[in-house]
Amino acid sequence: MSNIVIIGSQWGDEGKGKIVDLLTGKADAVVRFQGGNNAGHTIIVNGEKTVLHLIPSGILHKSCECLIGNGVVVDPLVLSDEIQLAKDKGLLEDLSRLKVSDRAHVILSYHKTLDHLREEALGNNKIGTTKRGIGPCYEDKVARRGIRVGDLYYKEAIQDHLKLTIESHNQAFEKIYGSEKHAYEVLYEQLMKDADLLEPHVADVGARITELQKQNKVIYFEGAQGAMLDVDHGTYPFVTSSNTTAGQAAAGSGIGPTKIDGVWGITKAYCTRVGSGPFPTELNDEVGTYLQDKGHEFGATTGRRRRCGYLDLVALKHAVQVNGITGLIMTKLDVMSDLKTLKVATAYKYQGQEIQHFPSALPVLEKIEPVYKDLKPWTENIEQARSFDDLPQICQDYLNFISDFVEVPVKMISVGPERGQEFWV
Repeated sequence: MSNIVIIGSQWGDEGKGKIVDLLTGKADAVVRFQGGNNAGHTIIVNGEKTVLHLIPSGILHKSCECLIGNGVVVDPLVLSDEIQLAKDKGLLEDLSRLKVSDRAHVILSYHKTLDHLREEALGNNKIGTTKRGIGPCYEDKVARRGIRVGDLYYKEAIQDHLKLTIESHNQAFEKIYGSEKHAYEVLYEQLMKDADLLEPHVADVGARITELQKQNKVIYFEGAQGAMLDVDHGTYPFVTSSNTTAGQAAAGSGIGPTKIDGVWGITKAYCTRVGSGPFPTELNDEVGTYLQDKGHEFGATTGRRRRCGYLDLVALKHAVQVNGITGLIMTKLDVMSDLKTLKVATAYKYQGQEIQHFPSALPVLEKIEPVYKDLKPWTENIEQARSFDDLPQICQDYLNFISDFVEVPVKMISVGPERGQEFWV
């Protein structure tokens, strides 16, 4: 199988950056297919940390082509910083190694302003957005008033388009939020600078992927966030603004679904969530604090402390269903060592009734209680394990229980943050 989708199977922060970095060491290309710079993928090599928000995690391998698909919304300022970072590290001597789809939509300053104003107006009902302008940019896309990367090179057309779009947003800023308007001239000038910056990288990414597939090249499709933040299948409305599930890999890259060979879902050995929204297994006790501290659970994008809880197998089974996951990659298993109690949620209870599926309705999600299965914890440090047999039997039992419950095999296990602290099963 040479075309594999890598997705997060929880609420994001599952360690996708590390895993994609590992896998792309032997890949020809990696494709980001949704989201924007509201996602942060962290890679640690020899103690040096690299945090990426737009450029795919394969950038550290010079033989891997990095493609940003049409399903991504691109903030040129953020991308500019990452391009410079890659150049400074000697990773982008060949500019053609990074390609950005001409069909990807551009995040502009008014998107970020609108995101901020809306979130503040919600008060205690905040969604927990990163305020990076991701949602408003996707809104403009589906409202058919967005600006795409390829549009930047048709100056007369984009001038008319920008004037109409900015006027629409300025009315909201002034009349609804009492905020200052955005100046057309400033925006247009910035867009032209963005066009110059992006020009060496702009391409028909779908056509490039098809070309690589005809050559039987190895390609990974890198998802952002996680399945439980999917705008259709996640904990709506506390979700992101794009489809984070595996089906988007085709639509967000410009290829057909028959060109995908498999889907690997990355899951932590426990659950975390950043921001607001339902989290059935959340722990506001010493176990939750232990997981936060030992797991260094702080958002790579926002720096916010992550909420932590036991592994939710009902949610994971839902992720398996909506993604068609064919293999699991378990991360942060080392964090579980030395827990005094170990549980996994195998069902929920709502109004006295036990339910086995993941509910769609927010009023239900906010009131369900997890039904736990108690498992034996282990005390051994497993950071040096390099095979399944190196793990304590109790740890193996934990993994086997998870695999049997969701009916998907565990393919890889990570026992530390560094490259090399993982092994195939």
